[in-house]
Amino acid sequence: MEESVIEFHLDAKSGVSPYLQLVQQVRHALRLGLLREGDRLPTVKEVVAQLAINPNTVLKAYRELEHEGLVAARPGVGTFVTATLAGTSLAAHGPLRLELRRWLAKARRAGLDDESIEALFTTTFRTASQEDIA
Repeated sequence: MEESVIEFHLDAKSGVSPYLQLVQQVRHALRLGLLREGDRLPTVKEVVAQLAINPNTVLKAYRELEHEGLVAARPGVGTFVTATLAGTSLAAHGPLRLELRRWLAKARRAGLDDESIEALFTTTFRTASQEDIA
């Protein structure tokens, strides 16, 4: 049996429903090129065992991804990626990731903890996005 290339995690404090967290993690992995066409997602049973969640939660996430045309279920075999969200900008990820890692190191040297860094990034990102719209 082919091994899956994504490992899910849940953040109970995020305020985002568990099924939506799974959907978002697959979308992010597709955008970053971490998941590619043909890759197998973990089985429902594997996700349930790993995260201790209801199987219906996983099924709901996989159904949504299937409805979006990103995955396809093959009965008795598994759920496989059928499309990618990685665009032509994938080549730019490496240099940007390096620059972001440098920024994170700077933020930590300035005394910010992970929660403060995330809050700073999120509010700055949202503000910049709003300014782009205006």
